[in-house]
Amino acid sequence: MASLNQAWNIATSSLAADQAAISVVAGNIANANTPGYTTETVQWGSLDTVTVGGRSAAGGVSLQGAISQRDRVLNQRIDQQTQDQSSTAARLAALNDLQSLFSGAITSTGSATSSGVADIGQQMTAFFQSFSSLSADPSNSSLRTGVISAAQNLAAIFNQVSSSLEQQSSGLDASIASGADQVNSLTTDIASLNAKISASSPSGDAGTLEDQRQYDLQQLSQLVGIHQITNENNSLTITTTSGAVLVAGGQRVDLQTQSTGGVTHLLLGGVDQTSALSNGGGQIGGTLQARDSDIPSALTALDQLAWNVGTAVNSQQASGVDASGNSGAAIFSLSGSATGAASAISVTLTDPRGVAASASGAGAQDGSNATAIAALASATIVGGQTPTALYAALVGEVGAKVNEATTTQASQSASLTQLQSQQSALSSVNMNDQAALLQTYEQSYQAASKVFTILNSVVASAINLGTETAVTS
Repeated sequence: MASLNQAWNIATSSLAADQAAISVVAGNIANANTPGYTTETVQWGSLDTVTVGGRSAAGGVSLQGAISQRDRVLNQRIDQQTQDQSSTAARLAALNDLQSLFSGAITSTGSATSSGVADIGQQMTAFFQSFSSLSADPSNSSLRTGVISAAQNLAAIFNQVSSSLEQQSSGLDASIASGADQVNSLTTDIASLNAKISASSPSGDAGTLEDQRQYDLQQLSQLVGIHQITNENNSLTITTTSGAVLVAGGQRVDLQTQSTGGVTHLLLGGVDQTSALSNGGGQIGGTLQARDSDIPSALTALDQLAWNVGTAVNSQQASGVDASGNSGAAIFSLSGSATGAASAISVTLTDPRGVAASASGAGAQDGSNATAIAALASATIVGGQTPTALYAALVGEVGAKVNEATTTQASQSASLTQLQSQQSALSSVNMNDQAALLQTYEQSYQAASKVFTILNSVVASAINLGTETAVTS
């Protein structure tokens, strides 16, 4: 009878184990499309051996639990590559927008500007060319009007590009503030999951809770550069790449925003982290680089160009005489320094007769001063460079940054794709595999059920002292 009990127990444990295994597979299949879900595999074990009458018999099979097929080292590598790739992608998007401002992508508007598409280089060439044309016929009123119109076009394009740079910077600033809100939402979730994981599985796999946490970490890596430290209770401490704490176990620190001089700064625990986050990775890092480095660099060069060209033209204009014989009045109104010059430059000379085409004392038909102004196009009046050379250097620098970021982003994306493929091969639900496992476990369950049928027959025969008895299964 003891042997029958053993057989009964073995069959019972097999049924229970197979049923649990089927549930694990069913969960995998149901969550095949759940973002971040990691395939769970069954962990089998054996029950204690039973000894009766000096004979030992196996106690049967048991299901010790299910464990997720994850590689934490691989996941961290993916997070690292994600933050690098996201940073470069965010900066590249901003650089492409920046480049468009210097490649004829601005449509001139207003009564004082020409129609169609123009850029600063084209407008500078047209402006100096208008003086060259005037020098051949200083008394031509149409040519004088052309000088005023060209000056207005040049000032307008400086204003437009400067305004567009400021608008782009403001847009990036808003994106940074929005990113900070997203970071706080994710760190709140991660801290909550840390607490749940520590409470339920302080020393083992926490299943779907860890899946959710890892999914949040990948989303966080897209926003900001992070480091992870695994704690003894299976929770995580998350810091920025510079070491500032974002999450410590079940606690998190808000990424705060503070406007300083109209620019959003990011703080953790009251300490300004803007500069550190700029070099840390993630969308916020790449956006900060564009806002705080790339755009200011372009704007500084643009201001310097507007200031030096305007100042040199006004100076040469003042050395000549206009059509009325008066000393030339300033053509451009400028700011007090190069800072903000591109935004502030405007044309104050509205009377075409006020253009000082002639040299002092040379007569109304002299165009030598107009020639001198036209010659400024090839003079080293902007930091030891000609206006055209400085503008070309500005455009070339932006283009070089775009090319570098494009190459880097392509390489990082390829590496990230490779890592994600490895993760998918390890952790994603393979429906074919799960279908095969489900069939195997169902067959095992059916086999264990048949054992009960046999045991019922044996017990019935024993009760009836060996007489065959029909037993309904």
